[in-house]
Amino acid sequence: MKRTIQLFCLISMIALLGACTARQVNNSPTASSWRNGVKGQWTLNSVEKENFPTGASVKTIFDEAAVDCFIGSTWNLTGSGKGSITFSQSGSSCSPGAVRDIFWSINQDPGTTSFQFQFKKIMPGDRAKDVTAGYSLDLVSANNNGLVLSMPLNVNGETSYLVFHFSKNQ
Repeated sequence: MKRTIQLFCLISMIALLGACTARQVNNSPTASSWRNGVKGQWTLNSVEKENFPTGASVKTIFDEAAVDCFIGSTWNLTGSGKGSITFSQSGSSCSPGAVRDIFWSINQDPGTTSFQFQFKKIMPGDRAKDVTAGYSLDLVSANNNGLVLSMPLNVNGETSYLVFHFSKNQ
């Protein structure tokens, strides 16, 4: 009888341990969870240069305009993937009030835990599925207060970064 109770306890502990192990959940973020964190309306507050050689500069970003023209722009990122960038800066190469339609997504870099914010510009008359060229930025963080994206660039043979800091519009 004593052996039966010990055997029963041992089998119960093994079953309990197996059940606990089976319920462990991978807490790594998924593309879907990142997407939910990114959707909304954002204002681009600043663009920081990291690992830039002295004297190096960037003339335009996203084949659109100078970095300064993007400061203060509003990025509207809907849950459907449609979005827009509305420019607000004045300047010689800036177009305040101009709106650029985009289509955006979140993708995981194959074989890594890194995620990218990707978007393509949609010109009038274009359909998103027909546009093949776009832009990819590393997704650094996204929460209710801020969004940080990092764009790697090859500057004089070195990898440099433009780091985009957004605040969420309430």
